[in-house]
Amino acid sequence: MEPGFLLSGRYRIEDPIGRGSQSTVYRAFDELLQREVAVKLFRNDGDDLEHTRRQGQEVRILAGMGHHALVTLFDAGSDLSDPSARLSYLVMELVRGPDLRHRTAQGPLSAAHMALIGHDLADGLAYIHHHGIVHRDVKPANILLVDYSNEDRRPRAKLTDFGVAIMMDKSPAEGGGTSGTPAYLSPEQAAGEAAGPLSDVYSLGLVLLEGLTGKMAYPGAPVQSAVARLLQDPHIPEGLAPMWVSLLSSMLARDPAGRPAAREVSLALHQEVVNGAARHRLANVSSASDEEGRMRAVERYRILDTPADGAFDRIAGLAARLFSVPVAIVSVVDHDRIWFKAHHGTDVTEIGRDPGLCASAILQDDTWVIESAATDPRALANPLVAGEFGLQFYAGVPLRTPDGYNLGTFCILDREPRQFTAEDTRTLEDLAAIVMNDLELRLQSREAITR
Repeated sequence: MEPGFLLSGRYRIEDPIGRGSQSTVYRAFDELLQREVAVKLFRNDGDDLEHTRRQGQEVRILAGMGHHALVTLFDAGSDLSDPSARLSYLVMELVRGPDLRHRTAQGPLSAAHMALIGHDLADGLAYIHHHGIVHRDVKPANILLVDYSNEDRRPRAKLTDFGVAIMMDKSPAEGGGTSGTPAYLSPEQAAGEAAGPLSDVYSLGLVLLEGLTGKMAYPGAPVQSAVARLLQDPHIPEGLAPMWVSLLSSMLARDPAGRPAAREVSLALHQEVVNGAARHRLANVSSASDEEGRMRAVERYRILDTPADGAFDRIAGLAARLFSVPVAIVSVVDHDRIWFKAHHGTDVTEIGRDPGLCASAILQDDTWVIESAATDPRALANPLVAGEFGLQFYAGVPLRTPDGYNLGTFCILDREPRQFTAEDTRTLEDLAAIVMNDLELRLQSREAITR
């Protein structure tokens, strides 16, 4: 199509920005709303019923979707100015920025950037899967990297091109075949079997691996590339961080049953984003003492002077029931006080730092357990043990930030000695992780609002 053509009397066509076997995407200008858009013009082939069906299905899919990681559909129609050459088209948001194929051609992306990009894409896939859609063609060329032309340098990604997507309620025959791009097909697609949501997860795994390494996992001619994944798993370099090795190994399992759902991938990558931000903050911490750094971390989470909101009370109550103990506490250790942000089984909301066992627990790398305080030299003279409270048992897990500071503890107490098994320790650590994850999410939300 020549630049300057006015499509349907509204969309002024400019230069082409993408091309496929069935369509071409142009930059265009919406004369009515005075904005730049992307126009996807379909190949004119009225005799190809399958091609026409796919056009209609792509319109229906995009019209029903609304998510930050999916390209937004604005309009769809046909230009009939020339009866002999009907022009069917979609009008979508214009995403300013390269696609991931062009970006990876310049070399590998950092793990931090791929975590952000992967989180967006997995979140988008989880959304469409929830709505009964399988994309079937997740590849770098269909992933647009957004450039907002401002100071926000956080990589953001949008998934586009739903031309071969299917509804999950279609018959197996409609969902089968090898629709998609050979280098990014799942093993079941390569074998001509029906593609489900976990096929998209596999393809996303190949995309992430390529972004991290700068190399396509299954290069070569289409047939060779498609068949290769039926014979061997992709090579995952040992030099990648353990989190990436574990995640990619599961996403790229040949058996779909061994792969995580897109929502699990999204959560895993979100946690990596959180951890990465914490590592970045750690790299910028001054050479002040550990305690000064720890108190800065406490202040960063804004939990000392916040009113009780009950968020952690239920977790403390759950711990008390699980371990059959009278007291469970979420504590934050201040300069001179220990504040109880949740206190099941006691009305006390604060104690001095010196007699509090939590102050000792935050100095530990692991769970700190005193099974019999009356005989344990670490607690024998403690006022909580020798005084009216009569503490005999304590187990506390440090609430550790991703950058290595202990804010306080998640702890349980009893007036009777008791044994604490390795399984008990893991359970208490899991509960502490829930508390810490909530604090991290609150911090991330505040930082997002202030950006």
